[in-house]
Amino acid sequence: MYDADVAERETLRVLVYSDDRDVRAAVMAALGPRPHPDLGPFEYLEVATEPVVFQALDDIRRTPIDLVILDGEATPVGGLGIARQIKDEIFNAPPVLVLTGRPQDAWLATWSRAEAALPHPIDPLRLAETVISLVRRTRVAS
Repeated sequence: MYDADVAERETLRVLVYSDDRDVRAAVMAALGPRPHPDLGPFEYLEVATEPVVFQALDDIRRTPIDLVILDGEATPVGGLGIARQIKDEIFNAPPVLVLTGRPQDAWLATWSRAEAALPHPIDPLRLAETVISLVRRTRVAS
């Protein structure tokens, strides 16, 4: 086994933000504890409010976040605005995936500077493919 293989198997921390616990549960159920055998297991941080998103990201040096998944339909603060704020304010921010209300809202994800966007309802296969791609790109870049 190569050292790189061992490094790739480290636990990955994924922040999942939505005011709706069913959306958070759907994301975590779709991805499962380990979406791909080449990646380490996922540890989820469920967040229901915008202040806690930034609290978790402020603590990124002690407890790194490898991926942020934001619900664009969350209220009172939507994930698209949070994504833009993350990209504006956090140096070397983790990759961000936003869940949009519909496929036509992809332009909003571009505005938010999220690395990826998927529409509701959550398609487990597309979500897993997108997340695996984002995490792999991040691992290669670091």
